[in-house]
Amino acid sequence: MSQHTLPTYEESFAAYVGASFAIACWKGRVALYAILKALGVQEGDEVILPGYTCVMAVNPVVYLGATPVYVDIEPDTFNMDPARLEARVSDRTQLIIVQHTYGFPADMDAISEIAARRSIPIVEDCCLALGSRYRGHSVGSFGVAAFWSSQWNKSYTTGLGGMATTNDSGLAQRIRTVMEQEAVSADRFEVMMLRLQLLAYRTFVYPRSTALAQRAFRWLSKTGMVVGSSSRAEFSLQMPDGFVKNMSTPQARHGIKQLKRFDRSAAHRQRLKTIYGELLRASGWKPVALPVENDPILVRYPVRVSDKIGALKAAASHGIELGSWFECPLHPIETQLDVYGYTSGLCPVAERASTEVVNLPLHPRVSEATARKTVNFLKPFGPVDGRS
Repeated sequence: MSQHTLPTYEESFAAYVGASFAIACWKGRVALYAILKALGVQEGDEVILPGYTCVMAVNPVVYLGATPVYVDIEPDTFNMDPARLEARVSDRTQLIIVQHTYGFPADMDAISEIAARRSIPIVEDCCLALGSRYRGHSVGSFGVAAFWSSQWNKSYTTGLGGMATTNDSGLAQRIRTVMEQEAVSADRFEVMMLRLQLLAYRTFVYPRSTALAQRAFRWLSKTGMVVGSSSRAEFSLQMPDGFVKNMSTPQARHGIKQLKRFDRSAAHRQRLKTIYGELLRASGWKPVALPVENDPILVRYPVRVSDKIGALKAAASHGIELGSWFECPLHPIETQLDVYGYTSGLCPVAERASTEVVNLPLHPRVSEATARKTVNFLKPFGPVDGRS
């Protein structure tokens, strides 16, 4: 069974998101690296990204010698603002990476029009948007390729895990060639630890215990006692040894199981999204007015609060699961922004969102009672209008 598990997972994932080809990787950022390398991104090129993302999505650009160029975001969907995009395009622009933040599909009509007019390919960052649709089509189907993540805090988890998808057979083969030439396999310790971590996640991680579990996991990651989502070596402009890595069989096996259950999880997320919206509206928050073409399956529910630091500190002691995405324009807060070419004031809307937005859990272990408790907890910390 093992020798067929990985291709089975790739085929199942491709079918689920409506892609012709899928290539599994150790992490989503590895999938992005393979896509960029396959597209010929190199030193001297510029790659456009939103100025409200994870630095681990910037690293593959830097590893290839290209320059990241940041575009500010819309205050409601937290996605790249098309009105600000074209001004950031130059003769050196090789690619636009469009992130579907929190699961909200980006404005693909406007962004695609600019990209097509300037003959610039689009790669979609779908790491937070599995199941989301734009004009009836799955996100990930609007660019030349897309990359996805199934790490701990995504729509479903394989512990670590990533996927590259495309409808272009030639590009798919070039991505596979990159992986064949550069990727190493996870060692026995990594695979064993990942299996144990998945078992611990299923057994112990619930809304009341999430904050404690995250603190323990981050500490263990720093000591090297667990397989962490990121390593210290990745906060560098040089690609660490072993960065390009294949997905292991246990990850793929777990992914097959999780993918079969995802429709049920997506329905749960939709129901909770509605509940959060009603509770927050009743507590004074203004609902987000999404365009009709935007049909999101959210990975987390973003909310602006007046005291983000205070809310995060208090949540841990009250048994409330509260996320901090994104702590700065290039999450996490430890990122040295200037090293990545980001200067203060470059993306003011994103910078403000970084100081105000927390996110609420939508995973299957969150009940309606938990959602009500979470919103009641938030009342002293809000509301905030991101457009005022």
